[in-house]
Amino acid sequence: MKKIITILFAAVLTLTSCGDLFTPQLENNPSLDLTEENPVYALALLANAYTRSPYSAQSFNDVATDDAVINQTDNSYLKMATGSWSSSNNAVEQWSTCKAAIQYINIFLSKIDDYTFSDTEIVNEMFRARMEGEAYGLRAMYMFYLLQAHAGYADNGQLLGVPIVNEPEDKDSEFNIPRNTFQECIDQIYSDVDKAIELLPWDFQDISSDDEVPSNYAAQGVAYDQYNRCFGSDFKLRMTGRIARAFRAKAALLAASPAFNSSSSTDLWADAADYNGEILDNIGGIDGLCPDGNDWYSANHATEIENLEPGESSAEMLWRESKDTGSYGLEQNNFPSSMYGSGQINPTQNLVDAFPMANGYPITDEKSGYNASEPYVDRDPRLSLYICYNGTVMGATSTKYTIDTSTNSATYDGINKEDGTSTRTGYYMRKHLREDVLLTSTTQNGQPHCTPRIRYTEIFLNYAEAANEAWGPLGTGSHGYSAYTVIKAIRQRAGIGTEKGDAYLESIKNDQDKMRELIRNERRIELCFEGFRFWDLRRWNLDLTEPAKGMSISTVGGATTYTVINVENRNYSDYQHYGPIPRSELLKYSALVQNKGW
Repeated sequence: MKKIITILFAAVLTLTSCGDLFTPQLENNPSLDLTEENPVYALALLANAYTRSPYSAQSFNDVATDDAVINQTDNSYLKMATGSWSSSNNAVEQWSTCKAAIQYINIFLSKIDDYTFSDTEIVNEMFRARMEGEAYGLRAMYMFYLLQAHAGYADNGQLLGVPIVNEPEDKDSEFNIPRNTFQECIDQIYSDVDKAIELLPWDFQDISSDDEVPSNYAAQGVAYDQYNRCFGSDFKLRMTGRIARAFRAKAALLAASPAFNSSSSTDLWADAADYNGEILDNIGGIDGLCPDGNDWYSANHATEIENLEPGESSAEMLWRESKDTGSYGLEQNNFPSSMYGSGQINPTQNLVDAFPMANGYPITDEKSGYNASEPYVDRDPRLSLYICYNGTVMGATSTKYTIDTSTNSATYDGINKEDGTSTRTGYYMRKHLREDVLLTSTTQNGQPHCTPRIRYTEIFLNYAEAANEAWGPLGTGSHGYSAYTVIKAIRQRAGIGTEKGDAYLESIKNDQDKMRELIRNERRIELCFEGFRFWDLRRWNLDLTEPAKGMSISTVGGATTYTVINVENRNYSDYQHYGPIPRSELLKYSALVQNKGW
């Protein structure tokens, strides 16, 4: 045995020098010093920050609210909603991802002046300016997500945000630092956005003549082709002045909301209205509302989605994710069983009841004409656009399916027919799905998808909410349109009140409280299944414990019975209007304090 070992060792020495054998090899991880020598490495720092964006319109945290449940028992949002939410088990935690992104951004910003991207000085200056602006905009974005997830009141009653860290951290840094106040964090967002706006154009786009070069660069003799190299259309979908403004607008709405605004002053609401209004003014105000923006995802837009040029967005999208070429995973997860899907996201009766009648009246209003024996007749057209209910016809033109969710259903589409496949509420999600995706037992034929990160409809609804609180339903501030006119336009686009006018809206247009309720309901409908309801309920300080309900439908002897059922209780406490600081961070750093109750 010893002889064999000796021979093997000798062979190794023959093939490998002693230095190579006993000295650790260099890893393929470039040091920060190399970023100064190779701009590609510098760009990778910023790219790393981009890849950590926490938002997805298809996270479906709606299943942790009164809007939906999920038929997958191992889902983390389901566990959170039913009593397992803790500072050690947090499905909506943003701490580690966002702080890591900010660290990469801070490293990049600390070394930006050392990077050389072009031998032409002015071109190098423009490259630096663009990427520095992107970094500030991204840092504002990540701070917004941190505040949304982790800001809250400490036991002493102080409203806190997160620690503000604007310098890169290394092994010698002081990590044990306290949380800054919520307002200091909001101010930090505003400061970073101001810097981003100073350095970035509204959008990246090519110009065609020297006359179009912005004055600050024209004065330095920049030619249009040089400008395009740095700020042209090749950089679309990266952080821009428009996107940075949108995150400032979102942060302002958060700060003005009841959960974070204990003042009776309307100043914060006015700020939020103005920041959102600035973006809307840029697209023409009410005239800029995309006429078909409420079904951007559907097969109705197949040609538009297919033909989107790299970086281009539809009129509904302020910022979007990259377009995929032909996927089917979303449909495979959420089509009803008869369409070879798993039917995972199940809208609740609570959400269905939020859709008004086509005449605009809530179904609880005696003027609505709602008939509980025909609950889906003459309803808001968005109901059939976003939700599959009993009798809905789905599928591509050549392949149609009539979905039977009843207890008598001959398919697994029926309520509670099969665990992990059938609906638990009597409804399936229809929004987001491309019904021209064809699935069979042997075939998966995908289609292109284009998912927004920020829709203009959100900005319109942000404005309506803030304007109503700041100036009342009809007040316009300096923008020329009011909460009333915004909501009227959104409901008209949906097809509400088209025959006799929106009588319900007209009846409440002078009532701020009722307009508030309507705006919140329109937001619930328009943004359903896009990850807003969970955060909205909390920032509005509304009840988180509304049980998720469903509809059981049965037909016996030709008579159909509709019975509202309780599907899933929500187990939240009042303190959970504010998310926790991760317990792992509290164990490491004594200067951090936890939000009250956690």
